[in-house]
Amino acid sequence: MPKNKKACPRTLSGIRVRFAPSPTGFLHVGSLRTALYNYLFARQNNGDFILRIEDTDRTRYVEGAVESLLKILTTVGLRWDEGPMLDGKEKGKFGPYVQSERTKIYKKHAEELIEKGHAYHCFCSADRLEKLRETQQANKLPTMYDGLCRGLDKSIIAEKLKNNQPHVIRLAVPKEGSTNFNDVVRGAAAFENKLIDDQVLVKSDGFPTYHLANVVDDHLMEITDVIRGDEWLSSTPKHILLYKAFGWTPPRFAHIPLLLNPDKSKLSKRQGDVAVEDYLKKGYLPEVLINFVALLGWNPGTEQEIFSLPELIKVFDITKVHQAGAVFNLEKLDWMNCEYIKKMPLNELVKICQPFLVGACLEVAGQKLENIIGLERERLKKLIDFPAAVEFFFKEPRYDAKILIWKKSDQKTICSRLKTLIKFYDTFTWDWSEQWIEQATLDLIIKEKLENGTTLWPMRVALSGREASPGPFAIAEILGKEETIKRLKAALALLCGK
Repeated sequence: MPKNKKACPRTLSGIRVRFAPSPTGFLHVGSLRTALYNYLFARQNNGDFILRIEDTDRTRYVEGAVESLLKILTTVGLRWDEGPMLDGKEKGKFGPYVQSERTKIYKKHAEELIEKGHAYHCFCSADRLEKLRETQQANKLPTMYDGLCRGLDKSIIAEKLKNNQPHVIRLAVPKEGSTNFNDVVRGAAAFENKLIDDQVLVKSDGFPTYHLANVVDDHLMEITDVIRGDEWLSSTPKHILLYKAFGWTPPRFAHIPLLLNPDKSKLSKRQGDVAVEDYLKKGYLPEVLINFVALLGWNPGTEQEIFSLPELIKVFDITKVHQAGAVFNLEKLDWMNCEYIKKMPLNELVKICQPFLVGACLEVAGQKLENIIGLERERLKKLIDFPAAVEFFFKEPRYDAKILIWKKSDQKTICSRLKTLIKFYDTFTWDWSEQWIEQATLDLIIKEKLENGTTLWPMRVALSGREASPGPFAIAEILGKEETIKRLKAALALLCGK
């Protein structure tokens, strides 16, 4: 078991890290965190952040996924130094950066391993492997290949290859001793070699598995530090054995904790959104997603929770990443998004809110839109909620007459208050602004010996149609005098039939 964290050596040059996603349809928020941690580590060490597409599993390949990935990384501000670019070209001297375009490279290295005796051809059928697995499970043994083809005579292998018999290439794992390494996050780790499977390196379709392609590419692209999800920890000894088989020096490894649902199960789509695309579509700001995922499994050791990307580059420390899984707290994400929205310059907020309004067929521009957004921004958690939150500014509200009645008041009293307000605003001669409307209305309440609750509650409901909304004076200013009086009259008719 891993233990005793070991600090990662830091240098001011030569650091090369990579983010290597598979184009399977969407970018998982956990993958975004992996990309971010790699990016932060590279930038704070004046190193290079490389993007590589691992698409050797053709059964899971999704058309357009690569393009979507590139756009999302660009949107959230993670610019890579090498790899495929949005214009269809590649940047960097270690390409191709798409694994399906590197199959000849993997084939060459697989053959080299066979020649050195570190890999072998396996001709076992799927049926045999399935029966072997079932037998091992029945006997409560580890499910792993039994090495049947490991000692095949060269003449037999040559004959089978000549007849094009389907086969894979497997790693010849030493069956004695252990494979040890120090993980930056998990600490010292040791795995008994006899429990490490003879992993498939090249599949029957000729494509390499993740294990071979990953190691070959990391070496050829001169990757110095591998920062990836904790689910790959158990694969690391296989990778280290491959490095040794080739005679290469392994990179440093840092395995970051899994993201968890509130019930501590692995974060999955069954319990909510996991795709970065989904969160962006809902109106979570790109900079918020970066800030939020940075704190999933790491914290700066201070009370600060709001960080810009440049600030994260300064304070992030890979050696302080936690070992335990990190719970994805949606309430905290909502809070953080709200905080960013509150602080965003109004002209920028207007710009990013407009597409959501257009999508809901609520179109308005100019000063009125700025006023609406300025009023609602304090209450807004995500931009997709904005159209519903402000719909009453665009359309006459529909609501149950009962909610016009304040607490223990009664229909007769509220009808009287509505009549008083209508009459008062009909003759209102001051500037129609929140400040003047408020001052004059409060003076009226004092003069007529009314109560705030029985006067202002029905006013706010009449204008918004809601029990929870911004204050009535702010709403009245934006609606204008004519629309305010119209809605008060509509409330009077709804509640009192007049």
